[in-house]
Parts: sequence; structure tokens; C-alpha cells
Amino acid sequence: MNGFLEEVVERTRADVAARREVVPLEALQERLEPAPRGRPFSEALVQEGISLIAEMKRASPSKGPIRPDATVTDIVQAYEAAGASACSVLTEPHWFGGSLDDLVEARAACELPLLRKDFIVDPYQLAEARIAGADAVLLIVAALDPNDLASLQDQAGEIGLDCLVEVHDEEELETALECGAEVIGVNNRNLQTLDVDPDTALRLLVDAPAGSIVVAESGITSNADVQRLEEAGVDAILVGEALMREDDPASAVHALLGTRSDT
Repeated sequence: MNGFLEEVVERTRADVAARREVVPLEALQERLEPAPRGRPFSEALVQEGISLIAEMKRASPSKGPIRPDATVTDIVQAYEAAGASACSVLTEPHWFGGSLDDLVEARAACELPLLRKDFIVDPYQLAEARIAGADAVLLIVAALDPNDLASLQDQAGEIGLDCLVEVHDEEELETALECGAEVIGVNNRNLQTLDVDPDTALRLLVDAPAGSIVVAESGITSNADVQRLEEAGVDAILVGEALMREDDPASAVHALLGTRSDT
């Protein structure tokens, strides 16, 4: 791990340590519901056709501000109305302009399964995610050693969270599968260089075992992109920037999926 990813992970660990000083993990865990699982994330990704995880994203490290003043409620309700299967909410503050408050607001505003998208490196963040209303968390193989990845997956499952396990190459895919990942996110963006190769998901798809759920991430901007991925057998797509840049997020979802809007 080096470059951008290392910088983000280091900052994330420092932020988590600071929050833990204020509110210990044990105090968070006491707030967890005894039977918290309510909106299964993984099941939402295996509907007929390709499923869309539509993302609430204010900024990115590669493109800077995208929609910094976006209102979470307006965005996620538009996504839900337009037929998204789930929502991803970026909660990383320094590079993506997000927060846990965004996740709390999204939970109050819609009924879709929610993914906390962040650089999850500590069990503390799992408890935070569940309390804020998440149904799933993102785990990035490149940011974790295999033991930590396996441990975080297990602990997430114990509190009712699904895991989207993100990979970027064949070696990372092998690690994810060895750790028991069932929902595989293939990020077309290299987190070291931030370059996008739209063929990454198609290349790694052939190595995913039957029964796993494959989600393509990054660089998906048109219905032609979506059709190409669906025809190849990808189960779901995660799209943020292409939707957030449009004035009407609902119309953007319809255009991306090739569905008709009633408005």
C-alpha cells in the first residue's frame, strides 16, 4: 500500500482513534440493536436485470468538488423514486466531503438498503455504521491485511452488516475469496494512480466463482456501459459521479438504466 491510499488510511486511523477517545467502542456497542438486520443489502443486488447502487457523493480526490452543497434527502429520494436498488453514502470527510450525518439523514429519508462507503479499517467504524443506519460497509482489500479483512467481515456479520469487498486485480480477488467474501466490488479505478480502466471489471468477472455477487465500480457513465456489463454477467453497478453531476438525479438514473420516467 502506498501513495493516495496509504495517506487516506493513515488519516482514517487517526480520526478513529480520536473518536474512540471521546466515545469508547464499548459505549457504541451498547447502542447496537439486539437484532439489527432489517434491509438486506446483498439480496437487493440479485434482482432481475442489473441492479444499481446509486451513490451520494459530494466530491472526489480525482475530480474535486462534484456537488458540494447537495442535500442528502433530495438525492437519495430521487434515486429511490427512479428505481435504484440500493444507495451508497460516502462518509469520508477529508477527500470526499462526507460524514456519518449524511448516512443518518439518508436512513431517515429512504427505505433502500444503505452502504457506508468509507475506508473501513477498525471495528469501531462498523458499530458507527450500524448505529447510523447502514445495512452494509465497504471493505477495501488493498487497505487491509488478510487477517484484518477476515476479522472485519466476521464482526460485520455479527452485527447485521453485509460487506462489499472491493478488489482491483487478480491477486486481491483471490485474497477476498479466501477470506470468504460473497459480494465482490471490482473497482475500475486504481487507488494508487486514480486512473480508470473500464475493462477491469470484465477481466476479473471471469475469475469470480458461481454464486458470488459481482459489482462493477467507477467509470460507468452511460447506458451503453451498463448494457455491456449486464451482458457480461455483472450483477450490479455502483455509480456516483455520473449521477451527481446531473441537475436531475432521477432522470440521470433513468438514462443510465435505460428506463422510462413518468415525469
